[in-house]
Amino acid sequence: MLEKILPEHVLFIDIETVPLYENLASVPESMNKLWTKKAGQIGKEGDTADSLYGRAGIYAEFGKIVCISAGKIFRKGKERAYRVKSYCGDDEKTVLQDFCEMLIGFMANPMHKLCAHNGQEFDFPFIARRLLINGLPLPPVLDIAGAKPWEIRDVMLDTLQLWKFGDYKHYSSLELLCTIFNIPTPKDDIDGSQVANIYYKNFDVQRIARYCEKDTFAIAQLLLRFKGEPLISQENFEIAGLEE
Repeated sequence: MLEKILPEHVLFIDIETVPLYENLASVPESMNKLWTKKAGQIGKEGDTADSLYGRAGIYAEFGKIVCISAGKIFRKGKERAYRVKSYCGDDEKTVLQDFCEMLIGFMANPMHKLCAHNGQEFDFPFIARRLLINGLPLPPVLDIAGAKPWEIRDVMLDTLQLWKFGDYKHYSSLELLCTIFNIPTPKDDIDGSQVANIYYKNFDVQRIARYCEKDTFAIAQLLLRFKGEPLISQENFEIAGLEE
């Protein structure tokens, strides 16, 4: 499969999500009760709905998207380069609309594919669910009801699934894979666990976007490693608009 994938035909994405509300006290009563029920299902002894609320952002029913970064590999003379753009802000509906407008244009080429790390379990379904919750139509690539597994894999790549080799019990973080494959990643002043606090306390979506963008670059580099191809130099990492 890997030998058939042309990296220049792939759109690499990553999303950052936060709980719908800053804290449990701000959650409307009806949803507060439902989160308390959910917390009882996912928590361990000693956990409470309040102590677990920081995890609400990983569930599409209780969280929202504040940033979607999307990047692609392109030729820059004889070298490969990488360009990324972020769609971010407080208005999730606008974030989704702007991203999907670009996505539909990119996927108009039947050779193009999407790629994320753990995308099949998180990024792709989270985006689709939040689109429906916001009353927005699904772009064709995410409208996969009734699709066969191989039809989905043909257009929606997942570097985690590629690494699993069919071992569905296995999980490896993007950070771990970048480390073992010697993929250099810029030092960040934040990690994923801090996104919600940065969003609600500082509303620094640009800081969140920079973090998200670097993850898409790491995913692209990982796919190149999987294919046995040279990495893209850090000097060829660009933050700009995406060309169709």
